[in-house]
Amino acid sequence: MPRPSIEPKVWRAPAAPKVSPDPLPPLTVVPVNGHGPEDVLVDKGHVFTGVDDGRVLRLTPDGRRLDLIGDTRGRPLGLEWYPDGRLLVCDAKRGLLLLSRQTGDVEVLVPRGPDLRVCNNAAVAQDGTVYFTDSTSRFELEHWKADLLEHSGTGRLLRRSPDGSVDVLLSGLFFANGVALAPDESYVVVASTGSYRLDKVELPSGRHVVLADNLPGIPDNIATGSDGLVWIALASARLPVLDLALRLPGVVRKAVWALPEPLQVKDKRVVWVRAVDGADGRVVHDFRGVRPDYHLVTGVREDDGVVYLGSLEERAVAHFSLP
Repeated sequence: MPRPSIEPKVWRAPAAPKVSPDPLPPLTVVPVNGHGPEDVLVDKGHVFTGVDDGRVLRLTPDGRRLDLIGDTRGRPLGLEWYPDGRLLVCDAKRGLLLLSRQTGDVEVLVPRGPDLRVCNNAAVAQDGTVYFTDSTSRFELEHWKADLLEHSGTGRLLRRSPDGSVDVLLSGLFFANGVALAPDESYVVVASTGSYRLDKVELPSGRHVVLADNLPGIPDNIATGSDGLVWIALASARLPVLDLALRLPGVVRKAVWALPEPLQVKDKRVVWVRAVDGADGRVVHDFRGVRPDYHLVTGVREDDGVVYLGSLEERAVAHFSLP
């Protein structure tokens, strides 16, 4: 696909805060036979994930068996449980889907189209209400870097009610990404990758507050853990060259975007996850480390003291136990 043009907007990112995360606990890396298991979902130790050829896979707790659950024939990203037991799949090429674990049948809840370009991540309420993100109205998933460099803020947090109606809870987000719902469903949190922050929408009032701002890393998917905390996948440490570029005039950023792929801005290889209190944004856990065999963490899920990770670039999922 030809690289699209960008229409940059100037943004002065705040200086990245200095932090001292705890060392990453021992990490177990488990291969899967597919590229880019972007998100992870856990059920009694079984890990569900989707890869870039459309398959949704289930890995046994011992990592020795990998089962094919279904094929969306798109690009599955975020995964969640739907109240009837099916898998809710955010598919960047097909929209918001439901996938049967028994038959592999796919139902389209909200199709990809003019009103939903990049369905990315979701959270589901007990009554079947789905909170989900449309990352950008400007670019396809494979050109996500263009959205960060343009910084035009066309991402949205959407809500699909059980009757099928869809409304906008929050707009103007800079590459809207992960979604997490409070355990008592009193608020929903959304990550903005391009502005390094988490926004919280109180329910049912719709009042919007900032939960965490000026994060030290680039946030991707988020999820409410079994511990009630909001877990954040930080795909990379902040990139000074990107923060600098966002201050530059549009013509300069267009020139940067036109550079060959090997010269484009690259993420910093790191494995980094953080957990915050959904009430006030207080940091509870912060783990960071460097591994030669794993990086670009885009999915995170805490379940009974074990933290599971997905990656947009690796051919594996990973996990570690909380100290």
